[in-house]
Amino acid sequence: MSSPNHPAGKPEAAPAANFIRNIVEADLAAGKHVQRRWAGHPGTAAEHAVAPPDPARIRTRFPPEPNGYLHFGHAKSILLNFGLARAYGGRCHLRFDDTNPEKEEQEYVDSIIDAVRWLGCSWDEGDESNLYYASDYFDWMIQFAEYLIESGHAYVDSQSAEAMRASRGTLTQPGTDSPFRNRSAAENLDLFRRMQRGEFADGAHVLRAKIDMASPNINLRDPAIYRIKHAEHHATGDRFCVYPMYTFAHPIEDALECITHSICTLEFEDQRPFYDWLLERLAEGGLLQRPLPQQIEFSRLNLTYVVLSKRKLIQLVDEKHVDGWDDPRMPTLVGARRRGYAPAGFRLFAERIGVSKSDSLIEYTVFEDAQREVMNESDERRVAVLDPLKLIIDNYPEGQFEDCPVTNHPLHPELGSRTMPFGRELWIEGEDFQEIPEKGFRRLFPGNMARLKYGYIVECTGCDKDENGKVVAVHCNYLPETKSGTPGADSVKVKGNLHWVSAAHACPAEVRLYDRLFSVPAPGGRREGDAPELERNFLDDLNPGSVRTIVAQLEPSLRDACPEQRFQFERHGYFVADRVDSRPGSPVFNRAVTLKDSWAK
Repeated sequence: MSSPNHPAGKPEAAPAANFIRNIVEADLAAGKHVQRRWAGHPGTAAEHAVAPPDPARIRTRFPPEPNGYLHFGHAKSILLNFGLARAYGGRCHLRFDDTNPEKEEQEYVDSIIDAVRWLGCSWDEGDESNLYYASDYFDWMIQFAEYLIESGHAYVDSQSAEAMRASRGTLTQPGTDSPFRNRSAAENLDLFRRMQRGEFADGAHVLRAKIDMASPNINLRDPAIYRIKHAEHHATGDRFCVYPMYTFAHPIEDALECITHSICTLEFEDQRPFYDWLLERLAEGGLLQRPLPQQIEFSRLNLTYVVLSKRKLIQLVDEKHVDGWDDPRMPTLVGARRRGYAPAGFRLFAERIGVSKSDSLIEYTVFEDAQREVMNESDERRVAVLDPLKLIIDNYPEGQFEDCPVTNHPLHPELGSRTMPFGRELWIEGEDFQEIPEKGFRRLFPGNMARLKYGYIVECTGCDKDENGKVVAVHCNYLPETKSGTPGADSVKVKGNLHWVSAAHACPAEVRLYDRLFSVPAPGGRREGDAPELERNFLDDLNPGSVRTIVAQLEPSLRDACPEQRFQFERHGYFVADRVDSRPGSPVFNRAVTLKDSWAK
């Protein structure tokens, strides 16, 4: 059996210039971060001040919340952040933003770690292992919140959530001050510490930043930074009963980790002023090292024929429209891995679509083409008959078999060859025989000759049918002097070329033919002619043919395929041995992608 997928092939696309790279290069040219120090772990300004210079030229991070499975959009962010660090002699951190105890689970933590590794990214560099959790910083965050209270930049608000919403104002009208906004620092500190001790119920108080209720940016109108939440945390248990808001925690996490370029998607652009305000206040107090992290936003991934909304993905799973988060039709990374998509295909796709500030809709074909290009280079070839029809070579001796040499990869002779057994009875594709041929048909029909690839030329003599008139076997005679690779191979010219497997040696196997989960480019979107008031359900656009399960006949070498081993099934596409259901000697194969775009118009 050959080794798992050969990694050699064409080099991946060179990273394209983009506005984020331009920012990074300008910062490096200006020496913006050369004075930065690194204690070997996250810490406050005092801890980093006594440490040596940071060996990383830049630091980026991928900061998922462990409340679900990663999807294709996350892959773009992962590859961008880790790719920048690799390109510029930096480090990329994997940090779990686990500040919401009610939605986070260890299952998601483990899944995210596996997905990032599967994409080929590592947070380990030399002696550094940059895997972090926001919950490890809770003590620092409380310390920083108390500093903001003492310096007059935060206060405890005792209004109800409804009252706070009402006083926030609108995009055109300023907000109004809370009646509790002018509490003394001592009173605010006392209340906040009592919140920490669990003396109040959820929602009784919140800690708010004290900025400007008349700001035109609604995110600067005294945003909440701490709330009471009596809940069990997956990492800290019941030690805390106040938890930071994401908008407060995230910039602090970046600064403690000495992140230089904090890259996020465009929906966080309006939050950048608060990000900068908070870090400046804490740096003024000597709590955080300068230069402070810089937040940079880019457009998120939008793909045709896909939904990436977490709410919609949850609905697909909970209502059993798919078979779990790792269903190969799901746009999750666990689903992509099980389907057989290649990590290198994700990397090539990310380079091709680039990074910009403007939203755009990427055709799914662009993703599939990147996968095809990578798989064509890396995947060994095998033969599978998906719609088996018996071919009987009447003039071939019964009980006799011979080996036909077959190259494992036409582009990589160093991968060697294997043999396929040839005998009197073979399996061929049902579509390769027509009793009454249509115009231009070049394969088997009575009186026509075609080549059995890697084997002999045969001449069709007829067929057998069942009581319903269905063809159940095709008969032919072979030309003994025409075996592939022998001097007589070219002695007879034919136009048809068929693939086959020996019926006596074939491995019958379950094969799942996956296609796109949705049948339209914009699931749930409006269509031409729709009434203005019409609201469409994205579930109405599910593709009823998104999976078809068959029993195929495979060449015998595939019997020993390892889970996640991928091949090109000649003529059919790229397939992977299912990582869940395959068993030794009994593989199950999933189709990752066809050889050509079957959705082309």
